[in-house]
Amino acid sequence: MSYIKLTKPLLNDLSYSKEKEIILTNRLGAYCSTTVSLCNTRKYHGLLIAPQPQIDKQHHVLLANLDETLMKGDTGYALGVHQYPGVHFPEGQQYMESFSLEQTPKWIYNMGEVLMEKEILLARETNTLMVRYHLLEGKGKFKLQLRPFLACRNYHTIRTTDTNSQATFEEIINGIKFSMFPNYDPLYFQNSKKGVFVPTPDWYHNIEYQKEQERGYEYAESLFVPGYFEYTIQKGDELVFAAGTAETKARALKSNFKAEKERITPRKDFESCLLNAAEQFIIYENGNTFIVAGWPWFGQWGRDTFIALPGLTLSLNKPDIFRLVLDSMLKELKDGFFPNTGRGKNAAYNSVDAPLWFIWALQQYALYTKDSKKVWELYGDSIKSILHNFKNGTHYNTHMLKSGLISSGDKNHALTWMDAMQDGAPVTPRFGMPVEVNALWYNAVNFALQAAGQSGDEGFVNQWNTYPELIKNSFIITYWSEMKGYLADCVEGEYADWSFKPNQLFAISLPFSPVTNDMAESIVDKVKDELLTVRGIRTLAPSDPAYKGTYYGNQYTRDMSYHQGTAWVWLLGPFAEAYIKVKGTEAIDFVKKLYKELEPAIVELGLGTLCEVYNGNDTVPGGAISQAWSVAEILRIKQLIDQYSVKKERTSKNKSSKTKELYNL
Repeated sequence: MSYIKLTKPLLNDLSYSKEKEIILTNRLGAYCSTTVSLCNTRKYHGLLIAPQPQIDKQHHVLLANLDETLMKGDTGYALGVHQYPGVHFPEGQQYMESFSLEQTPKWIYNMGEVLMEKEILLARETNTLMVRYHLLEGKGKFKLQLRPFLACRNYHTIRTTDTNSQATFEEIINGIKFSMFPNYDPLYFQNSKKGVFVPTPDWYHNIEYQKEQERGYEYAESLFVPGYFEYTIQKGDELVFAAGTAETKARALKSNFKAEKERITPRKDFESCLLNAAEQFIIYENGNTFIVAGWPWFGQWGRDTFIALPGLTLSLNKPDIFRLVLDSMLKELKDGFFPNTGRGKNAAYNSVDAPLWFIWALQQYALYTKDSKKVWELYGDSIKSILHNFKNGTHYNTHMLKSGLISSGDKNHALTWMDAMQDGAPVTPRFGMPVEVNALWYNAVNFALQAAGQSGDEGFVNQWNTYPELIKNSFIITYWSEMKGYLADCVEGEYADWSFKPNQLFAISLPFSPVTNDMAESIVDKVKDELLTVRGIRTLAPSDPAYKGTYYGNQYTRDMSYHQGTAWVWLLGPFAEAYIKVKGTEAIDFVKKLYKELEPAIVELGLGTLCEVYNGNDTVPGGAISQAWSVAEILRIKQLIDQYSVKKERTSKNKSSKTKELYNL
């Protein structure tokens, strides 16, 4: 029995099945995403969504839906589902008997004496969607009709009828080559079984996307159907339909489907779901390797890349991919800064912490390889560039003060991970000295000195060896409150923000910590009491008047709560790391409980993966359906559990051995 499985009552209930989403990706950056009802609820949904670099280097929805109709004489079973104003039509979900997600999404349709199986996958190395149909039960011959619904538009937009479309097609082996707009890649529709294509070009209007309406965006679309493909099938027949941006060998589709399926990590338990999800964030583009920050609408973000990189690669024993991503990102290093978003001419260098997270990622690599010397030989120049630029001054007034601490930014910019903006200003102003920036700075300087020392770089060591003590003393003086028992979130001049937020966790979780053990324990206990939820860490304490415990609604409403109480899954990683550092091996049972309690999250929004955020008040999921640093940090928690469980077992054995020796005496 499959680990992730939905039964008929849940599938037939659109209020449930439209809330459960699937995401499939390939190495080229293409993806397939929809709901288990197969009714698209987002403009980002579609069966084949692929980059179109010749247009704008962004993702475009090519094939939005593929509607099936199974015909027996005059009787037809329409299996598609679309939402129109006030109605769903057709209502194919009524025939869904079961859904499972192991290697591929798989549906069983039950139409009385007729049973049909359907499963889909996205080819790993080509932008090709493959749909496999298998008629399990049914007397006599049937006609299977497939109708492709096409959008051909940027995934951030909505398609309306376009009278300038130049729809043309030509026959190819077992299918057609179709072009809707001359600037788009043509689409190749092919099948493993010879059939016919019947051209009946038409527009379908007012197809609604429920999630876009809820999020305050335009939500009604027009989609183009060029016609339908028809195939004759009977019991036992299996056929594979392909839609892609390049022609394929139709006769090889069945074997190709089987081979592609065997390459997919099966989702058999919580951990294997995380492993499967981790693979879906790695993409290859023009000789570079990148991490997608979140599916379906995020691109390649610098900060997110460095935070997620160790969990997505080193936790899975894939150091080669770690290096490929790092080397690709280093091509964009400029004046000690990495792009927050974009690359080249489109790069936005507005992330003060990304360079410091880069050094942390290298530190994790050094711990993995147990070779800081090699890391310094390979990346020492990049580390030096970052530290010297931060010290002497770089973008956004980022510079080191006489205290040794880093100050950056102004009231008009959001340079930390709490970066929501409204009306041209940060929702959560954190200019000056954000606490995690200086925790990362202290950690970076210490690691650099450690690696340089092991490599014999005496010049660097002599230049920087006095800074750790200066930074540490200044950090405690600047941020710590003995009376409050925690650290200020941000300091600018004489002003200190004492709202209780999770950013101070990094002053404990990072390998080099600038706080004392007593301070660390006080902070961790308070975070546990006020910010910890079973789905993440709140971004603001509920006792704060500015706290917002729900994340919903239009862009403005969501931005106002994004970092003002919303719980983030990825923050469980640094919390678990900090908790173990403070409490020792005895903390493992508690961290195991956190990990176990998160397991239901993989069926709460994006099936088989972890989403971006949750309400601070409850376990209602939100944001991107699959987020890189969410998956990465929970994988790191599993790694921490495994490491410290071994240490705990050794400690227990040592105690037992000493006890036996005592009794023997």
